[in-house]
Amino acid sequence: MNRLQEIWASGGAVVNAWCSIPSSFSAEVMAHQGFDSITIDMQHGLIGYQVATTMLQAIAATPVVPLVRVPWRDPGSVMKILDAGAMGVICPMINTRRDAEELVSACKYPPRGFRSFGPVRAKYAAGGSWKGGGDYHVTANEDTLVIPMIETKEAIRNLNDILDVPGVAGIYVGPSDLSMSHGKPPRSGARDPEVIAARRAILAGAQAKGIPAGIHTNSRDVAVEMVGDGFQLVTLQSDERFLTSKASEELTAVREGIEGLSRS
Repeated sequence: MNRLQEIWASGGAVVNAWCSIPSSFSAEVMAHQGFDSITIDMQHGLIGYQVATTMLQAIAATPVVPLVRVPWRDPGSVMKILDAGAMGVICPMINTRRDAEELVSACKYPPRGFRSFGPVRAKYAAGGSWKGGGDYHVTANEDTLVIPMIETKEAIRNLNDILDVPGVAGIYVGPSDLSMSHGKPPRSGARDPEVIAARRAILAGAQAKGIPAGIHTNSRDVAVEMVGDGFQLVTLQSDERFLTSKASEELTAVREGIEGLSRS
């Protein structure tokens, strides 16, 4: 079983990291910090397929579960990154039951879907025996997580239908797009009462179906708050954000220290 499924089954929450920087070393550093999972962002991150594969290899040296946010639900991109060893796919802008069905079908082998067989790297990443022809396909359908993003008014209207699609392992809230779909700014809008109500409606819908809900957060305090609300997967910023905030913090401290020396 995918380790994230075990955490969810026990009622726990997954703490997820996010990689936007196209670097296997960045992914390796993040993977050694103790996160439950790491998502390689191929939608808004600066990451292409070949670099994503090296990042998956770096993460594989740890117990961390590798996820990938794909740019869209086109089957070619989805199948290819699963063949590279991703153990789950987060997909943006899933707005209807049909969208969710197409995503699940691309992620699952027949008879549950139409994923083409050719797990070039996944067969090694999964740790199964390959000498006799391979057994990756035996567990792949159960172990591969399909996680649609719910981030629009349309998706909320169709939430029950999306959640009822067999194979949907969880959902993921994108606060910025959710805010914009309600006519609010992408970042500060997450604290708008209308957006908060929408977020809570998504969470309640998922909980009613027994499906874990995840969400992007911008700070440790918000991450803890979201777990307290009932989210079972929280993303704690990203490698780019960590780099930016820590570099800025240290530089500011040094500048202030130098100014203090000149005043003394």
